[in-house]
Amino acid sequence: MWTAGFRTAMISPYEPIRFSEPRGFADQTLRQRIHLAGGGESIRVRLSNRYGRTPLTIGAATAGTGHRLAALTFGGIGKLVIPPREEAVSDPVDLPVAAGADLTVSLYLPGETGLTTYSHMALETARTAAGDHTASATLPDEERVAGRFIVSGVDVLAPDDTAVAVAFGDSWFEGVGTTPGADRRSVDLLNRRLDRGWVVNQGLSGNRLLVDGVGEHALARFDRDVLAIPGVTHVLVFLGINDLVLPRMYGAAPATSGELIEGFTALAARAHDAGLRILAGTIGPFGGATYEGLSTPEGLAARREVNDWLRGTTAVDAFFDVDRAVADPGAPDRIRPDLDAGDGMHLNDAGARAMAASVDLAELG
Repeated sequence: MWTAGFRTAMISPYEPIRFSEPRGFADQTLRQRIHLAGGGESIRVRLSNRYGRTPLTIGAATAGTGHRLAALTFGGIGKLVIPPREEAVSDPVDLPVAAGADLTVSLYLPGETGLTTYSHMALETARTAAGDHTASATLPDEERVAGRFIVSGVDVLAPDDTAVAVAFGDSWFEGVGTTPGADRRSVDLLNRRLDRGWVVNQGLSGNRLLVDGVGEHALARFDRDVLAIPGVTHVLVFLGINDLVLPRMYGAAPATSGELIEGFTALAARAHDAGLRILAGTIGPFGGATYEGLSTPEGLAARREVNDWLRGTTAVDAFFDVDRAVADPGAPDRIRPDLDAGDGMHLNDAGARAMAASVDLAELG
Protein backbone atom coordinates (compact mmCIF):
# COMPACT_ATOMS: atom_id res chain seq x y z
CA MET A 1 0.00 0.00 0.00
CA TRP A 2 1.00 3.61 -0.47
CA THR A 3 1.33 5.35 2.87
CA ALA A 4 3.29 8.15 4.52
CA GLY A 5 7.01 7.61 4.96
CA PHE A 6 7.42 11.27 5.87
CA ARG A 7 5.14 14.19 6.66
CA THR A 8 5.65 17.75 7.84
CA ALA A 9 3.02 20.20 9.06
CA MET A 10 3.06 23.46 7.10
CA ILE A 11 1.78 27.00 7.55
CA SER A 12 1.03 30.03 5.46
CA PRO A 13 3.94 32.45 4.99
CA TYR A 14 1.37 35.19 5.54
CA GLU A 15 0.47 34.04 9.07
CA PRO A 16 0.41 36.94 11.55
CA ILE A 17 2.06 34.63 14.11
CA ARG A 18 5.15 32.65 13.11
CA PHE A 19 8.55 31.99 14.60
CA SER A 20 10.77 32.13 11.52
CA GLU A 21 10.85 34.12 8.31
CA PRO A 22 9.20 32.77 5.14
CA ARG A 23 11.01 32.75 1.83
CA GLY A 24 10.44 33.06 -1.88
CA PHE A 25 12.71 31.81 -4.65
CA ALA A 26 13.50 32.72 -8.26
CA ASP A 27 15.71 30.90 -10.79
CA GLN A 28 17.06 28.76 -7.95
CA THR A 29 17.54 25.13 -7.08
CA LEU A 30 16.14 24.34 -3.65
CA ARG A 31 17.72 21.23 -2.10
CA GLN A 32 16.41 19.65 1.11
CA ARG A 33 17.24 16.61 3.23
CA ILE A 34 14.20 14.54 4.17
CA HIS A 35 14.67 12.10 7.08
CA LEU A 36 12.27 9.23 6.45
CA ALA A 37 10.27 7.69 9.28
CA GLY A 38 9.35 4.71 7.09
CA GLY A 39 10.59 2.95 4.00
CA GLY A 40 9.34 1.03 1.00
CA GLU A 41 10.11 -0.24 -2.49
CA SER A 42 9.09 2.97 -4.28
CA ILE A 43 8.45 6.60 -3.40
CA ARG A 44 6.26 9.53 -4.36
CA VAL A 45 7.08 13.12 -3.36
CA ARG A 46 4.40 15.58 -2.29
CA LEU A 47 4.70 19.29 -3.06
CA SER A 48 2.48 21.98 -1.61
CA ASN A 49 1.30 25.39 -2.74
CA ARG A 50 -1.55 25.23 -0.25
CA TYR A 51 -0.92 28.71 1.11
CA GLY A 52 0.63 30.30 -1.99
CA ARG A 53 -1.02 33.27 -3.66
CA THR A 54 0.41 32.68 -7.13
CA PRO A 55 0.95 29.57 -9.27
CA LEU A 56 4.11 27.68 -8.29
CA THR A 57 6.23 26.50 -11.23
CA ILE A 58 8.50 23.49 -10.80
CA GLY A 59 10.99 23.47 -13.68
CA ALA A 60 12.63 20.18 -12.73
CA ALA A 61 12.81 17.93 -9.69
CA THR A 62 14.90 15.01 -8.49
CA ALA A 63 15.04 12.72 -5.48
CA GLY A 64 17.98 10.63 -4.41
CA THR A 65 19.50 8.52 -1.67
CA GLY A 66 23.08 7.33 -1.48
CA HIS A 67 24.52 7.33 -4.98
CA ARG A 68 21.20 6.88 -6.76
CA LEU A 69 19.33 9.86 -8.22
CA ALA A 70 15.98 9.79 -9.99
CA ALA A 71 14.07 12.46 -11.90
CA LEU A 72 10.60 13.25 -10.58
CA THR A 73 7.74 13.52 -13.05
CA PHE A 74 4.13 14.55 -12.69
CA GLY A 75 1.78 12.84 -15.09
CA GLY A 76 4.83 11.80 -17.09
CA ILE A 77 6.12 15.36 -17.44
CA GLY A 78 9.16 16.81 -15.70
CA LYS A 79 7.68 20.30 -15.37
CA LEU A 80 4.67 21.29 -13.30
CA VAL A 81 2.59 24.30 -12.32
CA ILE A 82 0.80 23.98 -8.97
CA PRO A 83 -2.11 26.43 -8.64
CA PRO A 84 -2.60 28.37 -5.41
CA ARG A 85 -4.23 26.32 -2.62
CA GLU A 86 -3.32 23.08 -4.40
CA GLU A 87 -0.86 20.24 -3.87
CA ALA A 88 0.81 17.79 -6.24
CA VAL A 89 2.10 14.24 -5.95
CA SER A 90 4.87 12.94 -8.18
CA ASP A 91 4.60 9.80 -10.24
CA PRO A 92 5.91 6.70 -8.46
CA VAL A 93 9.68 6.29 -8.58
CA ASP A 94 11.36 2.90 -8.31
CA LEU A 95 13.73 4.00 -5.55
CA PRO A 96 13.85 1.64 -2.55
CA VAL A 97 14.31 3.47 0.75
CA ALA A 98 14.68 2.28 4.33
CA ALA A 99 13.15 3.65 7.51
CA GLY A 100 15.59 6.15 8.98
CA ALA A 101 17.23 6.87 5.63
CA ASP A 102 17.80 10.37 4.28
CA LEU A 103 16.26 11.34 0.96
CA THR A 104 17.51 14.42 -0.88
CA VAL A 105 14.87 16.33 -2.84
CA SER A 106 15.94 19.05 -5.27
CA LEU A 107 13.51 21.44 -6.96
CA TYR A 108 14.33 23.93 -9.69
CA LEU A 109 12.12 27.00 -9.32
CA PRO A 110 12.58 29.00 -12.53
CA GLY A 111 10.26 31.94 -11.85
CA GLU A 112 9.34 34.19 -8.96
CA THR A 113 7.54 31.93 -6.52
CA GLY A 114 6.30 34.54 -4.10
CA LEU A 115 6.39 33.49 -0.46
CA THR A 116 6.15 29.71 -0.27
CA THR A 117 4.23 27.31 1.93
CA TYR A 118 6.65 26.10 4.61
CA SER A 119 7.38 24.38 7.92
CA HIS A 120 8.55 27.26 10.05
CA MET A 121 10.38 25.38 12.85
CA ALA A 122 11.54 22.25 11.06
CA LEU A 123 15.05 22.31 12.61
CA GLU A 124 16.42 21.76 9.13
CA THR A 125 18.57 23.81 6.78
CA ALA A 126 17.66 24.00 3.11
CA ARG A 127 20.28 24.87 0.50
CA THR A 128 19.82 27.01 -2.58
CA ALA A 129 21.86 28.02 -5.62
CA ALA A 130 21.15 30.04 -8.73
CA GLY A 131 20.10 28.05 -11.79
CA ASP A 132 19.06 24.45 -12.36
CA HIS A 133 21.31 22.03 -10.48
CA THR A 134 18.74 19.36 -9.75
CA ALA A 135 20.90 16.68 -11.42
CA SER A 136 24.17 17.88 -9.86
CA ALA A 137 25.84 16.35 -6.81
CA THR A 138 26.82 19.76 -5.45
CA LEU A 139 25.41 23.26 -5.49
CA PRO A 140 27.76 26.08 -6.52
CA ASP A 141 27.95 29.08 -4.20
CA GLU A 142 25.10 27.68 -2.14
CA GLU A 143 23.11 29.67 0.38
CA ARG A 144 21.76 28.02 3.50
CA VAL A 145 18.25 28.81 4.67
CA ALA A 146 16.59 27.64 7.90
CA GLY A 147 13.26 25.90 7.36
CA ARG A 148 11.58 23.36 5.12
CA PHE A 149 9.80 24.63 2.01
CA ILE A 150 7.24 23.25 -0.47
CA VAL A 151 7.97 19.55 0.23
CA SER A 152 5.08 18.38 2.44
CA GLY A 153 5.61 14.63 2.39
CA VAL A 154 7.01 11.47 0.91
CA ASP A 155 4.83 8.43 0.26
CA VAL A 156 6.33 4.94 0.31
CA LEU A 157 5.07 1.67 -1.14
CA ALA A 158 5.01 -0.56 1.93
CA PRO A 159 3.49 -3.94 2.84
CA ASP A 160 -0.25 -3.83 3.49
CA ASP A 161 0.15 -4.77 7.17
CA THR A 162 2.50 -1.87 7.95
CA ALA A 163 1.53 -0.04 11.16
CA VAL A 164 1.60 3.72 10.67
CA ALA A 165 0.93 6.22 13.44
CA VAL A 166 0.80 10.03 13.37
CA ALA A 167 2.35 12.28 16.01
CA PHE A 168 -0.10 15.16 16.00
CA GLY A 169 0.77 18.16 18.12
CA ASP A 170 2.92 21.19 18.69
CA SER A 171 6.60 22.12 19.11
CA TRP A 172 7.28 19.28 21.55
CA PHE A 173 6.72 16.92 18.62
CA GLU A 174 8.24 19.19 15.97
CA GLY A 175 11.37 19.26 18.11
CA VAL A 176 12.03 22.86 19.13
CA GLY A 177 14.88 22.85 21.65
CA THR A 178 16.64 19.79 20.21
CA THR A 179 19.79 19.91 18.07
CA PRO A 180 18.95 21.16 14.55
CA GLY A 181 19.63 18.68 11.77
CA ALA A 182 20.45 15.85 14.19
CA ASP A 183 17.09 14.00 14.14
CA ARG A 184 16.75 14.03 17.92
CA ARG A 185 13.11 15.07 18.10
CA SER A 186 10.95 12.98 20.41
CA VAL A 187 9.28 11.41 17.35
CA ASP A 188 12.65 10.47 15.80
CA LEU A 189 13.68 8.83 19.06
CA LEU A 190 10.35 7.05 19.40
CA ASN A 191 10.82 5.58 15.93
CA ARG A 192 14.17 4.15 17.00
CA ARG A 193 12.39 2.22 19.74
CA LEU A 194 9.93 0.54 17.37
CA ASP A 195 10.43 -2.98 16.04
CA ARG A 196 7.67 -2.64 13.45
CA GLY A 197 5.92 0.25 11.73
CA TRP A 198 6.70 3.91 12.30
CA VAL A 199 5.37 7.30 13.36
CA VAL A 200 5.23 10.29 11.01
CA ASN A 201 5.59 13.72 12.54
CA GLN A 202 2.82 16.31 12.16
CA GLY A 203 4.02 18.51 15.00
CA LEU A 204 3.51 22.23 14.38
CA SER A 205 5.20 24.72 16.66
CA GLY A 206 2.74 27.14 18.23
CA ASN A 207 -0.26 25.08 17.20
CA ARG A 208 -3.32 25.06 19.44
CA LEU A 209 -6.04 22.53 20.00
CA LEU A 210 -8.96 24.95 19.94
CA VAL A 211 -8.16 28.22 18.14
CA ASP A 212 -6.25 29.18 15.00
CA GLY A 213 -2.99 30.93 15.74
CA VAL A 214 0.09 29.35 14.21
CA GLY A 215 -1.58 27.32 11.49
CA GLU A 216 -5.12 26.02 11.62
CA HIS A 217 -6.03 24.66 15.03
CA ALA A 218 -5.78 20.93 15.61
CA LEU A 219 -9.47 20.18 15.32
CA ALA A 220 -9.48 21.93 11.93
CA ARG A 221 -6.38 20.22 10.50
CA PHE A 222 -7.08 16.72 11.86
CA ASP A 223 -8.73 15.41 8.69
CA ARG A 224 -5.91 16.57 6.41
CA ASP A 225 -2.93 15.82 8.64
CA VAL A 226 -4.11 12.54 10.18
CA LEU A 227 -7.16 10.94 8.60
CA ALA A 228 -6.00 11.47 5.02
CA ILE A 229 -2.96 9.21 5.51
CA PRO A 230 -3.69 5.76 4.02
CA GLY A 231 -3.32 2.89 6.44
CA VAL A 232 -2.98 5.03 9.57
CA THR A 233 -3.81 3.02 12.67
CA HIS A 234 -2.89 5.22 15.65
CA VAL A 235 -2.62 8.89 16.52
CA LEU A 236 -0.50 10.30 19.33
CA VAL A 237 -1.68 13.71 20.50
CA PHE A 238 0.35 16.28 22.39
CA LEU A 239 -1.39 19.64 22.61
CA GLY A 240 -2.57 22.21 25.11
CA ILE A 241 0.43 24.29 26.16
CA ASN A 242 -0.15 26.90 23.48
CA ASP A 243 -3.85 27.16 24.33
CA LEU A 244 -2.80 28.07 27.87
CA VAL A 245 0.07 30.46 27.15
CA LEU A 246 0.04 32.02 23.67
CA PRO A 247 -3.21 34.01 24.00
CA ARG A 248 -1.55 36.05 26.75
CA MET A 249 0.93 37.40 24.21
CA TYR A 250 -1.95 39.06 22.37
CA GLY A 251 -4.15 40.14 25.25
CA ALA A 252 -6.63 37.31 24.75
CA ALA A 253 -8.07 34.94 27.31
CA PRO A 254 -6.36 31.53 27.51
CA ALA A 255 -8.36 28.32 27.28
CA THR A 256 -9.88 26.89 30.43
CA SER A 257 -9.33 23.34 31.56
CA GLY A 258 -12.96 22.57 30.71
CA GLU A 259 -12.56 23.86 27.17
CA LEU A 260 -9.42 21.79 26.66
CA ILE A 261 -11.13 18.67 28.00
CA GLU A 262 -14.00 19.23 25.56
CA GLY A 263 -11.48 19.62 22.74
CA PHE A 264 -9.61 16.42 23.60
CA THR A 265 -12.92 14.58 23.87
CA ALA A 266 -13.99 15.80 20.42
CA LEU A 267 -10.63 14.84 18.92
CA ALA A 268 -10.85 11.37 20.46
CA ALA A 269 -14.35 10.87 19.08
CA ARG A 270 -13.21 11.75 15.58
CA ALA A 271 -10.27 9.35 15.85
CA HIS A 272 -12.55 6.56 17.04
CA ASP A 273 -15.08 7.27 14.30
CA ALA A 274 -12.25 6.69 11.81
CA GLY A 275 -11.23 3.43 13.52
CA LEU A 276 -8.02 4.81 15.04
CA ARG A 277 -6.57 4.27 18.50
CA ILE A 278 -5.71 7.56 20.17
CA LEU A 279 -2.96 8.11 22.73
CA ALA A 280 -2.86 11.49 24.46
CA GLY A 281 0.16 13.01 26.16
CA THR A 282 -0.19 14.88 29.42
CA ILE A 283 0.63 18.59 29.11
CA GLY A 284 4.25 19.29 29.91
CA PRO A 285 5.44 21.74 32.58
CA PHE A 286 6.11 25.36 31.67
CA GLY A 287 6.44 27.03 35.07
CA GLY A 288 9.96 28.19 34.31
CA ALA A 289 9.12 29.82 30.98
CA THR A 290 11.50 32.67 30.26
CA TYR A 291 8.96 34.36 27.98
CA GLU A 292 7.51 37.15 30.07
CA GLY A 293 3.94 36.68 31.26
CA LEU A 294 3.33 33.25 29.71
CA SER A 295 3.57 31.20 32.88
CA THR A 296 0.82 32.04 35.34
CA PRO A 297 -0.67 30.27 38.38
CA GLU A 298 -4.00 30.01 36.52
CA GLY A 299 -2.43 28.41 33.45
CA LEU A 300 -0.44 25.95 35.51
CA ALA A 301 -3.53 25.02 37.53
CA ALA A 302 -5.46 24.37 34.31
CA ARG A 303 -2.58 22.19 33.10
CA ARG A 304 -2.78 20.07 36.25
CA GLU A 305 -6.55 19.73 35.94
CA VAL A 306 -6.35 18.56 32.31
CA ASN A 307 -3.56 16.13 33.17
CA ASP A 308 -5.55 14.61 36.02
CA TRP A 309 -8.42 14.10 33.59
CA LEU A 310 -6.18 12.55 30.91
CA ARG A 311 -4.79 10.07 33.41
CA GLY A 312 -8.27 8.83 34.32
CA THR A 313 -10.49 9.30 31.28
CA THR A 314 -11.81 6.56 29.04
CA ALA A 315 -12.30 9.06 26.19
CA VAL A 316 -8.81 8.20 24.88
CA ASP A 317 -7.43 4.68 24.55
CA ALA A 318 -4.26 5.41 26.51
CA PHE A 319 -2.14 8.28 27.77
CA PHE A 320 1.61 8.80 27.84
CA ASP A 321 2.75 10.78 30.84
CA VAL A 322 5.10 13.39 29.39
CA ASP A 323 4.52 15.58 32.43
CA ARG A 324 5.90 13.08 34.94
CA ALA A 325 8.67 12.02 32.56
CA VAL A 326 10.21 15.49 32.33
CA ALA A 327 9.02 17.45 35.41
CA ASP A 328 11.42 18.51 38.15
CA PRO A 329 10.48 16.42 41.21
CA GLY A 330 11.30 19.35 43.47
CA ALA A 331 9.27 21.83 41.39
CA PRO A 332 6.73 19.79 39.39
CA ASP A 333 5.44 22.74 37.35
CA ARG A 334 8.94 23.15 35.87
CA ILE A 335 10.99 21.07 33.44
CA ARG A 336 13.82 19.17 35.13
CA PRO A 337 16.94 21.34 34.63
CA ASP A 338 18.94 18.67 32.78
CA LEU A 339 16.05 18.19 30.31
CA ASP A 340 15.32 21.90 29.74
CA ALA A 341 16.34 23.48 26.42
CA GLY A 342 17.01 26.69 28.33
CA ASP A 343 13.73 28.54 27.98
CA GLY A 344 11.67 26.67 30.56
CA MET A 345 9.20 25.77 27.82
CA HIS A 346 10.93 23.24 25.54
CA LEU A 347 12.96 20.05 25.85
CA ASN A 348 16.59 19.50 24.91
CA ASP A 349 17.85 16.27 23.35
CA ALA A 350 17.75 14.41 26.67
CA GLY A 351 14.27 15.73 27.36
CA ALA A 352 13.06 14.58 23.96
CA ARG A 353 14.45 11.12 24.74
CA ALA A 354 12.53 11.09 28.04
CA MET A 355 9.36 12.14 26.20
CA ALA A 356 9.82 9.34 23.66
CA ALA A 357 10.39 6.83 26.46
CA SER A 358 7.07 7.80 28.09
CA VAL A 359 5.14 6.07 25.27
CA ASP A 360 4.25 2.45 26.05
CA LEU A 361 5.10 0.58 22.84
CA ALA A 362 2.47 -2.03 23.64
CA GLU A 363 -0.16 0.68 23.02
CA LEU A 364 1.11 1.01 19.44
CA GLY A 365 0.87 -2.74 18.76
